[in-house]
Amino acid sequence: MLLRVDFTFGAVLGALLIAAVAVAALAHLGRAREIAVAGVRAAVQLGVVSLLIGWVVGAVAPLLGFVALMYAVAVRTAGRRVTGNRTWWWAAVPIGAGVAPVMTALLLTGVVPAKGIAVIPITGILIGGALTATVLGGRRALDELHTRRGEVEAGLALGLPDRDARMEVARPAAADALLPGLDQTRTVGLVTLPGAFVGMLLGGASPVLAGAVQLFVLVALMAVQAVAVSVVLELVARGRLHREE
Repeated sequence: MLLRVDFTFGAVLGALLIAAVAVAALAHLGRAREIAVAGVRAAVQLGVVSLLIGWVVGAVAPLLGFVALMYAVAVRTAGRRVTGNRTWWWAAVPIGAGVAPVMTALLLTGVVPAKGIAVIPITGILIGGALTATVLGGRRALDELHTRRGEVEAGLALGLPDRDARMEVARPAAADALLPGLDQTRTVGLVTLPGAFVGMLLGGASPVLAGAVQLFVLVALMAVQAVAVSVVLELVARGRLHREE
């Protein structure tokens, strides 16, 4: 067993959370409260999911409802991170465009069995990857447009359509959202041993099978994130997803 869940576990976990909050506060990072709330929310949410997961994976309706809940939370989280106005709901498009085709292909080909115990974790991983890519891509693109708005206006003066002028400025910055996934994939096995690999080993799977599953997850994530970044960039360039000036 990797972790012994007892009083000591809870005490160490609480100490780590307090340390994270304290460091953020002392360094004036402006995220101390968010770290505290995130830690408490994670504990509550994982506790509830742990209690309900057996019921959810055993029936179609709860399974679909749980997937829909994951998607809705991801959309709101990503949208609110990118912008504070009413255009936040456009985050539904890049997340859905990235996850739905990949997950559908995996189910139709039988790579992922149509069972709750497989669908929920794989879908969760892909939605999480799309969320991260959408947030990073959207924020970087909008930040760049704000900082370099003079270049956008110069492009318009040269006769470029509004979408093209924005795209020329925002594309390189949004593409940086792919870097975390790329670095994780390039260094897997050398620098990091991701969760799917470790989890399979702890579950009794062979190292070869665990490696194959982790490779599948990483490649699927790259596909999802590439689509998510491309779509959120297009939405920003067309002004669908924006911030108030």
